[in-house]
Order: sequence, then C-alpha cells, then structure tokens
Amino acid sequence: MKIQPLGDRVLIKPLAAQEKTAGGIIIPDTAKEKPLKGEVIAVGKGIDDKPLTVKVKDIVLFGKYTGTEVNLDGIDYLIMQESEILAII
Repeated sequence: MKIQPLGDRVLIKPLAAQEKTAGGIIIPDTAKEKPLKGEVIAVGKGIDDKPLTVKVKDIVLFGKYTGTEVNLDGIDYLIMQESEILAII
C-alpha cells in the first residue's frame, strides 16, 4: 500500500483496545472504548515548508472523536491533522 497524506495530515493505525481490565475481567466487544493511541504510518509534507513533528513509527495519543476513519486493504486507519494529536509516547 502506498498512500501519502497531504499537508499537515497524518495516517495512523489505531492500536488494539484493551481486552482485560487491571483486575483480570474480560471486556466484551460491545463495551470496549475506541482506542486512544496508535502508530503513525505516513505523514504529509507539512504546510508552508514547516515540517511535521511526528514521524513514521511514532506511537501517539489522540482524542476519542478525532480524525476520519478510513479502510484501506481491509485495515482500519485514521487520517487526522497533526494538531489533533495530543502527545507522542
């Protein structure tokens, strides 16, 4: 797959949601929350020659309802602006 986000956009593959709680209780699929962290797969070139802070393979935190969900080759991704990313882990 070859995809290049435009401008200050970033392609992120969300990491899997937790399967168990800290106490060992298994969480059913219907009760799982959306993942809030993911791996950066591709980054845009930036705007006005200002490069982006995040790099490919960075693990990042993002808001619960940010980004646009995209399915490419059967895999779910999020495309969002770099400003929607909260932190790099």
